[in-house]
Amino acid sequence: MTDRLGEECGVFGIWGCEEAAAHTVLGLHAMQHRGQEAAGIVSLQNDTFHCQKHAGLVGDAFSSEDVMGQLPGMAAIGHVRYSTTGDSSPQNIQPFYAELFTGPVALAHNGNLTNALTLRHDLVQKGHIFHSSSDTEVLLHLMARPQEFSGSWKETLKHALLQIEGAYSLVMLTRGALYGIRDPWGLRPLVLGQRNGTFVLASESCALDIMGATLIRDVAPGELITIDASGMKSEILLPKAPSKFCIFEYIYFSRPDSVLEGNSVYEVRKNIGRYLAEENPVAADVVVPVPDSGVPAALGYAEHSGIPFDLGIIRNHYVGRTFIEPTQSIRLLGVKLKHNPNKMFLQGKRVILVDDSIVRGTTSMKIVSMVRSAGATEVHMRIASPPTTHSCFYGVDTPSRDHLMAAHLSTQAMAEKIGVDSLAFISLDGLYRAVGQSGRDAAVPQYCDACFTGDYPIPLTDVAKCLV
Repeated sequence: MTDRLGEECGVFGIWGCEEAAAHTVLGLHAMQHRGQEAAGIVSLQNDTFHCQKHAGLVGDAFSSEDVMGQLPGMAAIGHVRYSTTGDSSPQNIQPFYAELFTGPVALAHNGNLTNALTLRHDLVQKGHIFHSSSDTEVLLHLMARPQEFSGSWKETLKHALLQIEGAYSLVMLTRGALYGIRDPWGLRPLVLGQRNGTFVLASESCALDIMGATLIRDVAPGELITIDASGMKSEILLPKAPSKFCIFEYIYFSRPDSVLEGNSVYEVRKNIGRYLAEENPVAADVVVPVPDSGVPAALGYAEHSGIPFDLGIIRNHYVGRTFIEPTQSIRLLGVKLKHNPNKMFLQGKRVILVDDSIVRGTTSMKIVSMVRSAGATEVHMRIASPPTTHSCFYGVDTPSRDHLMAAHLSTQAMAEKIGVDSLAFISLDGLYRAVGQSGRDAAVPQYCDACFTGDYPIPLTDVAKCLV
């Protein structure tokens, strides 16, 4: 079991571009951090759809000319997957393709539908046959009921979306257009870009950078973007709900060189470190990040505190998520597969370790033990998020609450279990200030922070029915 919050997924779409699939590969490669289980691309040439879906990393799946030669056309959508709903079987790899009454369609989804199992049960009762365990397929089935809508793609999509609950950013490809839409709360990110007159949709702006596209703006919550031969059109398709963008995108999920809501993710993470140092100072000799996600916050902590920053832990970037530790004796080496102490900068030092979060706590315990073994005289841990006390049901692979350390232990008890001299987390107010707010409005929080508070903004229908 992983001791990190699982990345979400990444979606990409492009219309009216030579070598659309090749540009999609670039975009997916830039968003590889959002999902390493599988990748898929559907391209459109004239009126014919072409599909390639493979387990593993983008660079492995789409590196051959043979594969890319099977994805012709000037429009394409793509998806990188980290499973949140459904297992890792090939049937769950996106984008999904289907022949509907309205015509053929390909669909890719980032997020999680919180009433998918309820809807699926009803659809199966009506005779629908499912081929995957993904909640995304539920959306396709809701779009496949011709007697219930007029037949246009916009109305087809709207009819389906009005029945679902949860978080989603979608890209959809038909013979006539590329569509993108975000849920009315705007939990999951989706941005609009442009390259040489070609419009692009992506989960993050870093996917635009790699192909030389310019970021135009975030797609608004509930907004439908339509891109076709006549250009780009925008309309609000769904009633806007209170803004609840996932605040963990700033803390961990998004790449630091991405821009969200006009904010540099890297600068927000440095701000988090500054507020963390302001709220939780401690006498020490060196600030050390837990690589790589702790680096910007550690830089901010060091700048505010005046304590030197050093890379006291070096990460092995060539150990992937799927590395199998072959024997029990090797498994006991644990964290050293990915991290190794830079002893010269730890020995005899009072060390502040900065990390993005604590989930189960097992990785933190191993890292602290490793740092102490390298000769640190004191180890203090500072966390760039509030305690993670609740599971996410909106598209993040979070352990059940039973396995979240902060759900059951006080901060002091966590410190003792992890083995640090002190442990502190940034406050919710500090986190909100780091993203440019005056603090957390308890009555109407501007972000989804349910993993810290248990304040779930969208109904959890399947949970309430004990279906998950």
